[in-house]
Order: sequence, then structure tokens, then C-alpha cells
Amino acid sequence: MAAYDYVDYAVANGLAEVTLDRPDVLNAFHEPMIEEIVAALDAAQDDHRVYAIVLTGRGRGFCSGADVSDMGDERSMAASTRLWKVQNVVRRLYFGRKPSVAAINGPALGAGSDFALACDLRVMAESAFLREQFVNIGLVPGDGGGWLLPRLVGEAKAKEFLLTGRDITPEAAEELGLVVDVVEDDAVVDAARELAWELRDKPKTALRNTKALVDATQSYEDYAGAAIVAQEEATDDPEHTEAVTALREGREPDYDREY
Repeated sequence: MAAYDYVDYAVANGLAEVTLDRPDVLNAFHEPMIEEIVAALDAAQDDHRVYAIVLTGRGRGFCSGADVSDMGDERSMAASTRLWKVQNVVRRLYFGRKPSVAAINGPALGAGSDFALACDLRVMAESAFLREQFVNIGLVPGDGGGWLLPRLVGEAKAKEFLLTGRDITPEAAEELGLVVDVVEDDAVVDAARELAWELRDKPKTALRNTKALVDATQSYEDYAGAAIVAQEEATDDPEHTEAVTALREGREPDYDREY
């Protein structure tokens, strides 16, 4: 397993837990940390023991975005290269085959908000909030927020948060359906694990293919064609046969997995 300085990466019980680990700056990231997050997410995707991913932060914050001490001095080309690297975190989470759950344990600001939005499901602590704060510091949501948020809450609400930089509170997040649950601060990681275990225990090919099929921008005919291919793959998976057999026999399925 690779060594990490700014991320804690652990695999247990079918889950990969990726914990952002710069608590003294509310897990603000610099370039080495971004490279480690991407490496950890790639490791989770490649590990046959991993069926779901939990992303969270150490300490009081989920992720406060880019470390501002690294901002302002780079030229446009260097800034573009850096932004592309940050976008890779969103790419790994949103388009990765394995489902992910964000345990939003504290403030998620800027790109930190986008990392949470890129996960498939979210659990939020009572003291946490999301903030697409880019306009507040003269930037655009280049990491993915302007693409992710309209898909999750609709264009009108997305513009409200993107153009004003207002906080998305736990109450608003729950009302908008952005989060599965809001829980006490000290329970958020456990709640995310429970949710990830629920995903872990589904037939893996069906789950991963279902995740891939969800695309609000595609036509129905594009969806229908992709669904035929995905269904063929899911049907050929022995876990489908076991799931149906277990249902008929009135028992829990046994997928014979190595965790």
C-alpha cells in the first residue's frame, strides 16, 4: 500500500475510507495532497476487496478547499494545470465504477463542497455546511460545482447558491434531497459507513452498472441502449443468480466475497 502524508487511506470490511488529513487548516489542500487523494481513489477502484468508498475529513472540517497560501502567485497556465488536477478528484468520484459516500463532518467549502457533491450519496453533520464560495473570492466554480449542483438540485436553486456564495445548511441540504441524513457531529462517519455497507451488500455488477446508467442529460433512447448492455452484464454475474436464489429460498444472499 502506498504511503500517504496528507490522506489516511484504510480498507476494512469491504470499504475504503479516504480521510483528508490536514486538520490544522480544515483539510485545505495543496498540490501534493490532491495527488494523494487521486492516488487513494485509484487504489480503491483497483482493489477487489473494496465495494464502496467513504470520503471524510479529519477534525472539525470536511475540506475548506484550496489552501489560500498557495493562491495568487501562479500564472494562468500553471493555474490551469492545477485546476485540472483538482478536477481529477471529481472525475474519480463521479465517474468511478464503485459507489461513494461523503461523510460531511464539518465545513465543505469551494472544491471541498464539490468533492462532497461528486460522491453518490452524502451524510451530513449538524454543524456542517456546504458553500460554493468561488464568487466570494473572485473565481468561478471550476472544480465541478457549476456542473454538479444543477444536476442535484435543479438550475434555479443551483444558481442561488453558486451566484450568491450562500451556505447550504444541513436543513436546506436535507430539504433539497442533497443528503440522505443529517446526524449528530460525532455520528456522521458511522452513519456514512452504515450507508456504504448497505451499498456493499448489493450485487456488485448491478450496483456499479446502475450508477453508470444515471445521467440526467442523456436521451431515453441512449439510456435504453446502454441499459441493455448493462443488464446483460448484470445477468451474467453469479451474484445475480445467488440473489434470486436467496430470494426464492427466503434467506440472505451469500456472495462469497473476500473483504
